[in-house]
Amino acid sequence: MLLGRVAGTVVASRKDEGLAGQKLLVVRELDIQGQETGGHVVAVDSVGAGVGEVVLWASGSSARQTEATKDRPCDAVIMAIVDSWEVAGEQVYRKTPADGEWSS
Repeated sequence: MLLGRVAGTVVASRKDEGLAGQKLLVVRELDIQGQETGGHVVAVDSVGAGVGEVVLWASGSSARQTEATKDRPCDAVIMAIVDSWEVAGEQVYRKTPADGEWSS
């Protein structure tokens, strides 16, 4: 699993039938300190994530293991919305409940 921040959406009116009804999001990769690495991926959203949220995503054959992506032609899936994380006993990020924004 990898950390990422949802940067935007992808709309594709013509796509494989296996992707019909699937929400596609652009995810920017994050390192363990929450900094963008420069990488990005388009992922199927299986959890209802929104732009700006920090998420966990997987790629490759693992991307086809969720209920939303089973037997579908996808290579990346968002499978969790992150509430917080710690590194070496120190909190790096925590989602603010009131507005869904992250603070450091």
